[in-house]
Amino acid sequence: MTPDRPFESIGWTRRHALCCGAAAVAGLFTSLETRAAIPGLNNPCRGRLPEALRQHETVQAAFAGLDTQALWDVHAHLLGTGDSGSGCTVHESMSQWWRPIEVLRRQAILNAACVPDDAASVDRAYLARLETLAADFPAGARWCLFAFDHAHRDDGSVDADATTFHVPDAYARSVAAANSERFRWVASIHPYAPDALPRLEQALAGGAVAIKWLPSAMNIDPRDPRCRPFYDRLARARLPLVVHCGEEMAVPGAKREAFGNPLLMRVPLEAGVRVIVAHCASLGHALDTDKPSAPRVPAFDLFARLMDERAHESLLMGDLSAVFQINRRVELGRRLIERDDWQPRLLHGSDYPLPGIPVLTRPQRLADAGLLDEVAVPVLLSVREHNPLLFDFVLKRSLRLGQAGGRGLTTPVFETRRHFDGIAR
Repeated sequence: MTPDRPFESIGWTRRHALCCGAAAVAGLFTSLETRAAIPGLNNPCRGRLPEALRQHETVQAAFAGLDTQALWDVHAHLLGTGDSGSGCTVHESMSQWWRPIEVLRRQAILNAACVPDDAASVDRAYLARLETLAADFPAGARWCLFAFDHAHRDDGSVDADATTFHVPDAYARSVAAANSERFRWVASIHPYAPDALPRLEQALAGGAVAIKWLPSAMNIDPRDPRCRPFYDRLARARLPLVVHCGEEMAVPGAKREAFGNPLLMRVPLEAGVRVIVAHCASLGHALDTDKPSAPRVPAFDLFARLMDERAHESLLMGDLSAVFQINRRVELGRRLIERDDWQPRLLHGSDYPLPGIPVLTRPQRLADAGLLDEVAVPVLLSVREHNPLLFDFVLKRSLRLGQAGGRGLTTPVFETRRHFDGIAR
């Protein structure tokens, strides 16, 4: 997030903010407890998917030909306030009325997850909704739930003030253990922490399927020598490292945007680490350090360069979470579909709960760009009112180049379990 574009953290570009004008700004201050105050942010949070929608040909076609035992959503967030003893935290700024943008961000995220204002426990309500959404999928489909470590200072100490939210490994592990038919867990360990390596061993022993880093928010420089022992252990275990690359909008944290440069992933890759670039670095710009003048170029172009480097073919992957949101260029999605050679290394991810914020994903925009059949648009919108997770999945499965029957995202993009089966614990 950058100071002149605060709304982009929840999918609002400057253009969207200006379109609302002064009325929306006034409404924000008078209606901070009303989540429908700004059009496009309100999730209607309807109940279970009606049978007619479940049997609709668009929904049924999304599952056709898929091994649902292999269908893993590799990018889903756990969140909470700690009111159940989970240990989760949310920065106090997100509840301070004099910081209306932060309050709006918190409310949009909670509404996306259908956590009511009067919930007795935010932790429990968030998890209950996620379990309800998962139940609309066939048996075997699973979600990889992210823990999220604190930001740390350069000396390795915890920086609570730069930590937007925190989800402990122990909580993610317990949630997955309680519902192993639906969930797996992803640990999050800052490599500067004095106990980073022991915690990594605990994560491996506890069944973690990956490690999650958000370098710009956590203050992680992937080139730091302290990362090398961490990389060595990840490589031996074949445990994937999920790293957010490109610009970060939702979690400002430490605000070290330079650490999100996709080219920095060469360091763990050269150490033999399996790297999953979150969102395929589809947002923002970064320095092209391969060039003498180091111009700023789209971060996605740097990700694409890495994907085409033969040395990394067996190690580098990208997840498709958020790639088709309105703050990403449609052409990036088109390129991902066109690249048949990449698709075995592209992984389905929802970035839940963000699919529950209606303004973030506009199916009609994709139809106008020739990536989606017009007849699917109303069906997808109806599905989203009941189940944003299913909406995200069906949308990606329905994407096509040109007319119906054209090239889309292939089966391996969604049968992602194979990427996590080779972990040596």
